[in-house]
Amino acid sequence: MVNGLANAQDGTMYPMEAPNEPNAIPLGTGGVDDQPAEESWFRQWGDPMARNITEATLTPFLPDPDKATGAAVIVAPGGGFMWLSMGNEGWEVAEALNERGVAAFVLKYRLQPTADKLADFEGQMNRRFEEAEDGSGAGGDAEPPQRPRWDLSNQLADAEAAYRMIVDRADEWHVDTDRIGMMGFSAGAGLTMETTLKSDVADLAFIAPIYGGMGEVEVPEGAPPMFAAIASDDFLFGGEFGVIKSWYDAGVPVEFHLYQNGGHGFGLGNPDRTSNEWFEAFMHWVEVNGWLTDAS
Repeated sequence: MVNGLANAQDGTMYPMEAPNEPNAIPLGTGGVDDQPAEESWFRQWGDPMARNITEATLTPFLPDPDKATGAAVIVAPGGGFMWLSMGNEGWEVAEALNERGVAAFVLKYRLQPTADKLADFEGQMNRRFEEAEDGSGAGGDAEPPQRPRWDLSNQLADAEAAYRMIVDRADEWHVDTDRIGMMGFSAGAGLTMETTLKSDVADLAFIAPIYGGMGEVEVPEGAPPMFAAIASDDFLFGGEFGVIKSWYDAGVPVEFHLYQNGGHGFGLGNPDRTSNEWFEAFMHWVEVNGWLTDAS
């Protein structure tokens, strides 16, 4: 018989009860068309994951007042827009930001409909990874993987609603509205870029797409400085530096960390990987750029 700890640490999906989220605030952005299934949760690699999200929420994580700097970050977990890695790329990141005096707001955004049964969903997820990995191996004439092309209007509306809420409640949450950034992981990095490139609402001070798509983009006027990190053995890298060059060519400050290893989905880090240093590098970048200090 395999013990519970071993179960928690392998890649198998295990159903779990939805956790209590007492501080999650509904954003009121609507539902998801053609969604017959209800929100459900599972655990994989020991981390809680949510799927079939039809009601977007924002959960504030506020630092100790003695540490608070006034800076804030919207945190967008990843999961291929089919699920959200709420622990590894959401709550844990928010807590790490709090330790450094930064208010964090975890965005549980709406997702594409997926199969009601967990086993059927696992098949869908595997196919999504196979599509993403197609052509991303070393060598060959295949194009490197690009940023998602599907409709992100729901997710963009969720991100904009999150930004509006933070601004509206800035006094209550002790946030400086001139120092609100956004950080996303994988699909969350895609949403961070979508918000940066297309939103007329979110006036972000800085962005941090972590292991997101690397294809070139058209950088809008007034785009925020960017911190980007990815591992060279991540299937989304593929030797592509397009988004970095786009920021560079636009004359917008950019910092880029390409790590030797880490794979995809490393969150704050996995044992014995060079990518484990990215969060310290990010916080140093934030500090050097003055976003931890009240300009007034």
